[in-house]
Amino acid sequence: MDRSYNKLFENNVKWVAETTAANKDFFTDLANGQKPEFLWIGCSDSRVPANQITGTNPGEIFVHRNIANMVVHTDMNLLSVIDYSVNVLGVKHIMVVGHYGCGGVKAAMGNAQVGLIDNWLRHIKDVYRLHEKELDSIIDEDLRADRLVELNVIEQVYNLGKTSIVQNAWSNNKPLQLHGIVYDIKNGLMKDLKVSADDNSHIRSVYRLNPTSRNAS
Repeated sequence: MDRSYNKLFENNVKWVAETTAANKDFFTDLANGQKPEFLWIGCSDSRVPANQITGTNPGEIFVHRNIANMVVHTDMNLLSVIDYSVNVLGVKHIMVVGHYGCGGVKAAMGNAQVGLIDNWLRHIKDVYRLHEKELDSIIDEDLRADRLVELNVIEQVYNLGKTSIVQNAWSNNKPLQLHGIVYDIKNGLMKDLKVSADDNSHIRSVYRLNPTSRNAS
C-alpha cells in the first residue's frame, strides 16, 4: 500500500489523540448533531480549506465545493445543499468564496480544450462576456484573472439570490444573508467584496418570484 495513503490514517489517529486531550467531550458533542450558521460555497482547490481559513471548528460551517465556486441552476447537488442548509439546518449566511490564482478561472480565460470541464468553464466565460470591456482593458494577465475571480464571485452571489430556495426564505422572513468573498492564497487573508444581500431588491424584476410557502428549487 502506498505510504502517502497510510500516512492519512496515522495523521488521523494523532489528530484524535490531540483533540481529545484538549477536549475530552469533543467527539461526543460533535456526534450529537450540527447547527452551523454558515454555508460555504467554495472552490475545490486543495489550498482553500474552509475551517482552517476561518478558524472555525467542525460543525460550524456547512461546506459545498466545486470547480471555481459556481452557482449553476441546473446543479442538483448544489441546490440540494442550499435547500438542506437553509430549510433544515437553518444557516443564516451563505458565502460564495473564490480565490485568487484560481485554475478554473484562468482556464476559462483561454481557448485550449481541457476536457469535460470545458462545459463547466463555459459558465465562467459567460461572466467574462458580461464584463468583457472592463476585463479586456486590463493588460496584465494576472491582474485580469484576479478581477475575473472577483466578478465571478459577484455573479454567483447574484445567482444565489435568483434561486427559489433563497427567495422563499426571504419571503418567509428567514434571517438569511448572502455574501461574496475572495481568499488570497499569497497572504491567507479573506476580502469581503461588499455585495451582501438579505432581500431580493438587488435582483432584476424578471428573476423575482411570487412568495410561496413551498421550498421548490
